[in-house]
Amino acid sequence: MSSRFPKLYYGWYIVAAGWGVQILVGALMFQAYGSYAAVMREEFGWSKTMFSAAFSMSQAESGVLGPVQGRLMDRFGPRIVSQIGVVIFGGGFMLFSQVESPAFFFVAFFFVAMGAALSGFMSFTIAIVNWFERRRSTALGIMLSGLAVGGLIVPAVVLSLEHLGWRSTAFGSGIIILAVGLPLTLVLRHRPEPYGYQIDGVSQQEREARRVVAQAPHEFTAREALRTPVFWYLSLGHAAALLVVSAVLVHMVLHVNENLGYSLATAGAMTALLTAAMIVGLIGGGGIGDRFNKRTLIVGCMAGHTSGLLLLAYASDLWMVALFAILHGMAWGTRAPVLQSIRADYFGRAAFGTITGLSTFISLLGMMLGPIIAGVLADETGSYEVGFTALAIVAGIGAVFFFLARPPHPPAARSAPGEEGRHGLEVASAGSEG
Repeated sequence: MSSRFPKLYYGWYIVAAGWGVQILVGALMFQAYGSYAAVMREEFGWSKTMFSAAFSMSQAESGVLGPVQGRLMDRFGPRIVSQIGVVIFGGGFMLFSQVESPAFFFVAFFFVAMGAALSGFMSFTIAIVNWFERRRSTALGIMLSGLAVGGLIVPAVVLSLEHLGWRSTAFGSGIIILAVGLPLTLVLRHRPEPYGYQIDGVSQQEREARRVVAQAPHEFTAREALRTPVFWYLSLGHAAALLVVSAVLVHMVLHVNENLGYSLATAGAMTALLTAAMIVGLIGGGGIGDRFNKRTLIVGCMAGHTSGLLLLAYASDLWMVALFAILHGMAWGTRAPVLQSIRADYFGRAAFGTITGLSTFISLLGMMLGPIIAGVLADETGSYEVGFTALAIVAGIGAVFFFLARPPHPPAARSAPGEEGRHGLEVASAGSEG
């Protein structure tokens, strides 16, 4: 039986577990936030700027955690970090269900966002980068598609918000996160070698032959990566993309519901359409990224973000919102795994966690500022046209950064064996200070 049905490579189990955790993050928090904002704004009368500030605070928190989280995972592995994150994530939602004031709202959402950051994206991305090389973009795309699948569940969350109330929905979300998330994190393994596997599940000889043909990258330490222009181009380009993504996450439902006059259910349907397009981009884009030029693909995605946001800003009919959802979802889905993959292609996997954490510290400035810019301008002008237009222009600038992000030159020879790992761990503090 075993000869007829070969054993599945363990890396795919990690991909599946990460997919499940991403569903929890997407459905219950990341893509549901705009719906919570709409319902709670109606009950409490809080401003759009306040909800924007809370979301931005969560992204600033993730950015500050990024270098520390990356360093811890490079040293101790992602499983324990992810498990702690799930507990904080679920407990944060239970606390969130008791919100009565803006201050309490900020505190509760702080824990929700911290748990989501620790449990999901970076923990599983670092593991997958270590377990895959040839099909890295594909594996990342499948894992990240869980975030989009979670978006398809948002209409169910909206129904719960409308019929059960946001408090019951939040408390129930916390229970689901603990019951489902903790078992999934048990699958995580940092690197394949200690468990008797090779990267991609192939023999060392086959992998070495393939590396010669593919001209695999040199292994950069975090300090060496920071000294390359491409590190900054990738980080700033990513920040520009996240500026758009975060503004849409927080304000799309409010814009469609309040400014364009459509029902909350219609806004939820547009969210579902966006995330369906995102799924296509994640799965299809991951496969394309393994075969074609990743940098060119990302530049095209930034053009999709720009044109889509302009459509949303000046929408006069529902078809324009729908076209925005398709363009933005495809661009977001395609860009996400390819960007993580190109970072590993350029810098290697030895210090990938620390390098990614430091890059996150920079790129999440976009995630933090996007909702605030859109929210403040919407409160001041009464519409989202000016704010969305400004963010679309920034996304166009981000395309230029990605165009400039060519492969780095190999690092200079190191003075002693083992220096690579030491620098990869020690640079987190130096990078955050600079």
